[in-house]
Amino acid sequence: MLEVKSPQPITILGAGAWGTAVAIALAARHDVMLWGRNPEQMAAAAAARDNTEYLPGFPFPDTLRVTSDLDEAVAHVGNAPAGTTPLLILASPVAGLRPLLEQLKGRAIPNVVWLCKGFEYGTGLLPHQVVREVLGDAVPGAALSGPSFAQEVARGLPCALTVASGSEALRERVVSLVHGNNMRVYACDDLVGVEVGGAVKNILAIATGTADGLGLGLNARAALITRGLAEITRLGTALGAQPGTFMGLTGMGDLILTCTGDLSRNRRVGLALAQGKPLETIVKELGHVAEGVPCAKAVRELAAKMGVDMPITNAVAGVLFDGDAAPEMVARLMERDPRNELA
Repeated sequence: MLEVKSPQPITILGAGAWGTAVAIALAARHDVMLWGRNPEQMAAAAAARDNTEYLPGFPFPDTLRVTSDLDEAVAHVGNAPAGTTPLLILASPVAGLRPLLEQLKGRAIPNVVWLCKGFEYGTGLLPHQVVREVLGDAVPGAALSGPSFAQEVARGLPCALTVASGSEALRERVVSLVHGNNMRVYACDDLVGVEVGGAVKNILAIATGTADGLGLGLNARAALITRGLAEITRLGTALGAQPGTFMGLTGMGDLILTCTGDLSRNRRVGLALAQGKPLETIVKELGHVAEGVPCAKAVRELAAKMGVDMPITNAVAGVLFDGDAAPEMVARLMERDPRNELA
C-alpha cells in the first residue's frame, strides 16, 4: 500500500449529508476542501462551521475549507504540488453525476472517485459507465461504497468501505488516503459488482421498510433481505459481476444496514408507504434524496430488457409508480409459484 505520512490535498464535490460526513472524517488527517453548488448554503456553512441544512449538529474541523467556487475546488487537487497524492471525490446523487462530470470536462483533474449508488434513469447506466461516457478513459476512476450512514461517519464511529477500480494505482491511493482512524477501506477490482450491490439494496430497503411498517414481523424481514440478495446477485452476474462480491461489504453488508437501520432514507420511504402516504408527500417530508426511488424505475426497466427475474424490485416499483397498494405488493410476492431456492 502507498505510504502517506503527511496531509494530502482532497477535494469533495457535493455538500449533501454524505459528502459532508466524508469531508469531516478526512479533514482530521488531510487538507480537505468541500464544494457545494449553492453559494448561500456554503456561505452559511462556512460561517456556522456546520452544514445546518443537510447534516446539522456535526461541527466542521478547523482545517476543513468550504467553497462554492468550482474553479477553486478543482484547482485544490488539479494544481496540487509535486510529490503529493491528490484525490477528487464526487459526492453528488446519481441524477447529478453527469451534470457534475460535464463541468469537469477539459479541466486538469488527477482522478475521480464517486460515492453515489444507483443506475442513471433514462440510460440504465451504472456510475462508472456515465463517467466513461463523459470523461473517457484518460482519467482513472473508482467507486467508494459500503455500509455507511453519514451521521455515524461524521461522529467518528467505526465503518468499513470498499474501493473498486480497474486501476490498481488508484485503488492503492484511495486506501492510503481514506483508510485510518475508525474507517477501514478494502480494495476490489469488481467495479460492476460493487456498484450493482450499492444500487439495488436501496430498492430492497424500501421493500423491507414497507413490510415492517405493515407489521409483518421479523420472519418477513429476513425473507426479504435474503431473497433480495438473490435478486442483486442475478442482476449483477448478468451484467458481468463476480458472484462473490455480493457476499461482501457492498453486497450483503450494505443490504443488511440499509434494510434494518432506522437512519436509512430508503427504509423510511417504505415505512411511509405502509402508512398509505403518497410518494410526493414522502419525498417532500424526507428532505433528502432517497436513491431507491428513481433506482426502482431504472432497474425494473433494465431487468425486463435483460430478462432477469426481479420480483421484489417489480413489486416496489408497482407501489411507487403504478398505484399498487402496499398490502398488494406483499400478497403478490407471497402468491408466486414455488421454485428452487438457489436457481
